[in-house]
Amino acid sequence: MDWILAHPDDIIVLTLRHTWLAGVPLLLGLLLSLPLGWLARRNPRLQGSVITLSGLLYTIPSLALFVLMPLILGTGILDPINVVVAMTIYTIALLVRSVVDGLGSVPEEVARSATAMGFTPLRRFFGVELPLAVPVIAAGLRVAAVSNVSIVSIASLIGVSQLGDLLIDGYNRAIGGELLAGIAGCVVLALVLDVLIRVVERALTPWRRLGPGGAR
Repeated sequence: MDWILAHPDDIIVLTLRHTWLAGVPLLLGLLLSLPLGWLARRNPRLQGSVITLSGLLYTIPSLALFVLMPLILGTGILDPINVVVAMTIYTIALLVRSVVDGLGSVPEEVARSATAMGFTPLRRFFGVELPLAVPVIAAGLRVAAVSNVSIVSIASLIGVSQLGDLLIDGYNRAIGGELLAGIAGCVVLALVLDVLIRVVERALTPWRRLGPGGAR
């Protein structure tokens, strides 16, 4: 605990960097996964291929992907954008299936009723299907959030600072307090993101809080 009490500013700065590197790809990945999942759901012939290809993206070793990004993007090897893009790819890999499954969980009669009421496919997606798919998508988003927090730590090996710095330096110098700070920081950050996703999910699905007869 002595090391933690002596370096609060360092821990806060690294935590904020870790939050940015894990959180921004989570939002970008969600925004990109929604149209991909929608297209896959509307085209059964594409669905299997889209899910398989997105799943294969997650099998790419994170360190290899971090190293490849500067070659693909033309950025510097220490540029945090490399990590953001790589983590966005991993987020998409996890979320596309969740979007497809979420849209698939919408009762067919509900979708047909919306169509009968004159809803266009796009309006039906945003007004009916997406809201009903929120619980399934949120579950996938929670998994992606924990995954992102964990994988981002590896970026310290290529010189991108965040909480992983504490893990590597604490291990190399045998400083238990530094190791503990890195581990605790990752765990707390993952829990915070999980709670935020739950709060947003709850706000977007008010009908799930209604009991029989509409009573709360």
